Amino acid sequence: MEILRICLAQINSTVGDLEGNCSKILQRINDAKKSKADIVVFPELALSGYPPEDLLQKPHFIKKNREYLGKIINNSADIFVIVGFPGAQKDKIYNSAALIYNKKLLGVYHKICLPNYGVFDEQRYFASGTECPVYNFNGKFKTGINICEDIWHQQGPQKIQSLYGKAKIIINISSSPYHIQKLDLREKLLKNMAVENNTHVFYCNAAGAQDELVFDGGSMVFDNKGKLTARAKQFEEDMLYTDLVIDKALSGKTAVKNKSVLNINVKGFKTKPKEINENVINKKYGLIEEVYNALVLGFRDYVSKNGFKKIVLGLSGGIDSALVAALAVYALGKENVVALTLPSRYSSEGTLNDAKCLAINLGIKLYEIPIKKLHDVYLDLFKDVFKGTKPNITEENIQARIRGNILMAFSNKFGWLVVTTGNKSELSVGYCTLYGDTAGGFALIKDVPKTLVYRLSEFINQKNGRELIPVSIFKRAPTAELKNNQTDQDTLPPYNVLDKIIDEYVENDRSMAQIVKKGFNRETVSRVISMIDKNEYKRRQSPIGIKITPKAFGRDRRMPITNKFDE
Repeated sequence: MEILRICLAQINSTVGDLEGNCSKILQRINDAKKSKADIVVFPELALSGYPPEDLLQKPHFIKKNREYLGKIINNSADIFVIVGFPGAQKDKIYNSAALIYNKKLLGVYHKICLPNYGVFDEQRYFASGTECPVYNFNGKFKTGINICEDIWHQQGPQKIQSLYGKAKIIINISSSPYHIQKLDLREKLLKNMAVENNTHVFYCNAAGAQDELVFDGGSMVFDNKGKLTARAKQFEEDMLYTDLVIDKALSGKTAVKNKSVLNINVKGFKTKPKEINENVINKKYGLIEEVYNALVLGFRDYVSKNGFKKIVLGLSGGIDSALVAALAVYALGKENVVALTLPSRYSSEGTLNDAKCLAINLGIKLYEIPIKKLHDVYLDLFKDVFKGTKPNITEENIQARIRGNILMAFSNKFGWLVVTTGNKSELSVGYCTLYGDTAGGFALIKDVPKTLVYRLSEFINQKNGRELIPVSIFKRAPTAELKNNQTDQDTLPPYNVLDKIIDEYVENDRSMAQIVKKGFNRETVSRVISMIDKNEYKRRQSPIGIKITPKAFGRDRRMPITNKFDE
């Protein structure tokens, strides 16, 4: 009995770190050899990192990728390697998969379906491939290789490879960015693809983060009946091994000639004697734990890959900063998280005590720097030019900007990354101060709606089995504390209403009329939409943060700042 062992090596590449990525790939090749794998598969653009963006427009970057690919080729003795890299042919750049065996480059597949929506700009950089190669190994099993978006189209390359090329195995390499419950979408897609094409499907996804994008791993294998037979871990690197018995069912002659099918015979490919291993199906996280893991992974990678050692944040005693502080500790360790509490004349004893209590619970360093004297200096500075006017949002926002200035001073002095604490609900409607609470280098929860902030905070307490985040923070009405007796609901609808309207307008692109039909108050909907539209300029100047929803501000949703379209 001949066994074909395929290893899906879901790795965490860093964009532009060709030496580091190559070293990691070579290590995983050696690991796969030791485990008697016949084929080892790496994610899309594993060599360059994904997405490399305008690095692709540098000819010397493309040249360097090819040089490091040569190192991989030279270390491929006795194993078939599939690895993603940016390929070049004449004056065109492709999103490519190199097919390597025994120190030879057998072929290169160029991605055909190039996504150009949401976070993707692949048509800006890549030319589309035209051929669908099928590799026939010693006449025993026929395999089609394709890349990420290719399988999201029912009539895509996998259909041609299976129908015309008679492929019985489809291997897809991917760097598919995470959003809530994306794994469920992939699982359904791959299952249907396996059944429709009567193929075994091997899906290798990246695991790690790049800027605001998280790649959640979860590589999968389905048999030709649509049964999930193996799944890698989520949100971490993993080596997933799957064994197939080589029989006549995996071979076959080409059914119909098709000019886009390229049949390649691979002779001399040897499978090593081995016993069948039991396949592993790792757990799938629930929604809240999934989001939690995405935020932790995304933040850890952003901080470490950009060379920061510590982060600093403002701890207000509210739920948003409490969640950010807790996530930061889980991602980086308590010794690398520093907090400032910056009470004003309007800060309550309750919020100050909660900030101190949280810092103790998390074991992080906390500095208390009152800002009343600085605020008084500003008010005195402006007393003549503001004479005859009533205090308004101007005097309120000065406090937020003082806090931002102090946080940035710590950043400059110690080299710490300032992490802002605003959520998606606030950013949507502009309930934030430009150059104040939006000042910083990274916005950890900028894509997390307020209602989800509470659920994540509850999860963290449950995960710890104790009141890590004080219960008083949950019970207190959300407030910026920039004036007496202020609450968020003085300006905004209740968050359970606001978040639903934001979801309909931002995520689903519903019109005002469509949202009102769902039972929302017309005046409230109109006000919320107006706030969302008018605050695009604030969002454009805000720091990046981790994408966890299907349509995050920035890469996903790109609206004009000057915009007179009337809903």
